[in-house]
Amino acid sequence: MSFHDVRFPTAVAFHSTGGPQRRTEIVSLGSGFEERNAVWANSRRRYDVGSGVKTLDDLGAVIAFFEARLGRLNAFRFKDFADFKSCAPGAAAAPLDQALGTGDGVVTVFPLIKTYMSGPSSWTRAIALPVDGTVRVAVAGAEVVSGFSVANGAVTFDVAPTGAVAAGYEFDVPARFDTDQLLVNLASFAAGEVPSIPLVEVRL
Repeated sequence: MSFHDVRFPTAVAFHSTGGPQRRTEIVSLGSGFEERNAVWANSRRRYDVGSGVKTLDDLGAVIAFFEARLGRLNAFRFKDFADFKSCAPGAAAAPLDQALGTGDGVVTVFPLIKTYMSGPSSWTRAIALPVDGTVRVAVAGAEVVSGFSVANGAVTFDVAPTGAVAAGYEFDVPARFDTDQLLVNLASFAAGEVPSIPLVEVRL
């Protein structure tokens, strides 16, 4: 599988449905209690962009995008409007949003991550596709505007930093179509029927 560094049409993505999926095995015991086991260490996002197709022009854009990706073969960028920033969706990304680690004067590469916290629990997600021009970086609590580059989902410093390293950014989800065939009936579409166009997150 290859990756095409292009974004799925955002006008359609804005009205899509979907979100994170996890896989958990549950065994019901004779006592009435349960044994639960997480099969996946990480969640995987699934979407259906059919609900975002409002006009024939939208449909044409999706068909063109599907054909250019050769169906399920090639992955692409997808903007999940419910979760596309290092902060809350309604806030502006800031350089102290996400702690990436502590510089020791030796390490120069810090992968971008997003940590989800609720109560005593948390889960850390690797961010592979930051949006160009949105990444803001801080070292020891102060924003730095030079001396680093962003590539392959990581911040790389020219000189190894010392102190806490943090970053804020916008990001996309690497995804692919989860079907090799688009089934659209134009008569039903004109009557308001929503086609199903599934997408699934991939690992890069």
